[in-house]
Amino acid sequence: MEPVLSSNAKDKLKDAKLVQVVNEAYSTIAKTVHNEAYSVRVANAFGYTADDIKTAPSESHMGLACGNPVANASIKEGETVLDLGSGGGFDVFLAARKVGKTGQVIGLDGSADIITKARQNATKQGFSPPHVAFVLAQLTVPLPIATSSVACVLSNCVINLLPPSGNLHIFREIFRVLKPGGRLALSNIIAKKSLPDKIRNDLALYVGCISGAIQLEEYKGLVEQAGVEDATFVATGSDLNVYFTEETEKPSCCGTAPPPSNVPEASFDANEWASSYHIYAVKPDDSSDMTQPTPSVLLRWWDAYPPARCSPDLMSPSTLAEMIRIAELRSGHGYLVVDVRGEDHAGGHVIGSVQWRAQSFYDNLPAFLSAYGHIPKVIFYCGRSNGRGPRCAGWYQDYLEAQSITTSQAFVLEGGIVRWKSDPSTEDLVEFDTASED
Repeated sequence: MEPVLSSNAKDKLKDAKLVQVVNEAYSTIAKTVHNEAYSVRVANAFGYTADDIKTAPSESHMGLACGNPVANASIKEGETVLDLGSGGGFDVFLAARKVGKTGQVIGLDGSADIITKARQNATKQGFSPPHVAFVLAQLTVPLPIATSSVACVLSNCVINLLPPSGNLHIFREIFRVLKPGGRLALSNIIAKKSLPDKIRNDLALYVGCISGAIQLEEYKGLVEQAGVEDATFVATGSDLNVYFTEETEKPSCCGTAPPPSNVPEASFDANEWASSYHIYAVKPDDSSDMTQPTPSVLLRWWDAYPPARCSPDLMSPSTLAEMIRIAELRSGHGYLVVDVRGEDHAGGHVIGSVQWRAQSFYDNLPAFLSAYGHIPKVIFYCGRSNGRGPRCAGWYQDYLEAQSITTSQAFVLEGGIVRWKSDPSTEDLVEFDTASED
């Protein structure tokens, strides 16, 4: 006999299915040939200027908008901004130009393919972490962002893509990550009246942000429940039928949606059922300095980069020690030892090692390869070689394999510097930074 699911369990399964459908749809959009004419038409319809469109790669504005939250967010230089459902990165790039080099903008999205596209667009713009970062994250679970670390949260036509259980959750998470005095600037679609089942249950219209829309009073209630007071809701009056032009293959406010629609396009008037809104709120206590940097906004800095695919082999301390003691295998020739730690490097490191900090290593892979790609064995380590060391070694090996380079190979020093310093057989192979003199 099959187990009988509770109503709560059924709701969770339904919500998980919706999340899966949305992510698959957006992955398809990311892989689809970019329709620039459609994307520009949608951007123009929702308040983006010609200058906005010109400042970002064309593939970053993907026709996924229902407003222009950046224009209403009062973003200042030096602030930290979070974009929920960042798509190809259009709003992130506009915000990055406002926060300047001293600020930070992080985009979260649930589609791995969308994140890949956004990172490619960032590279075209010369942006890299931590200034601009794109992170794969589902908005239905706790956000990988530190509490009270963000000056402004943006989102553009994304909240409606969450399952019903995710709406209250995401507003509570927004309230958590905002600094006191921090701002919320959303663009979203709100239902004008109760949606009939044929619209509510249409997956294409759900992916297109329409069938997941809730009515204004319900929306206000969710925001208040999350602790956000005195939110302002402003109907934009924008024409939602811009999504349903003859050049659009299927109804979708967020690009071309793969699920088939049961609602006839010719008879569907989006403006009858829903409206685009700007939603603005401030977390209580506006005395905070929004430009004051937060030590670490991302809970895991490495989330801003692709995970390493390769798992390089371990090298034992005794093997490395033997290599160091062989004169003809001088560091930088037959082998290279790479310390990827930060300030803890000064507390003692493998003799002859070079320092390349893990937090910036991925962005510096081209320079690293140019300098050391001829060296047969490159050994990485950190404190215990459980995190930073293996991660950087994996990135380096991935980079080698992507370019079909076989002259070099990555390894991980087993046990890291902790084991190296505590092993009597290698204690003479530890050196320390020379203290600078005044």
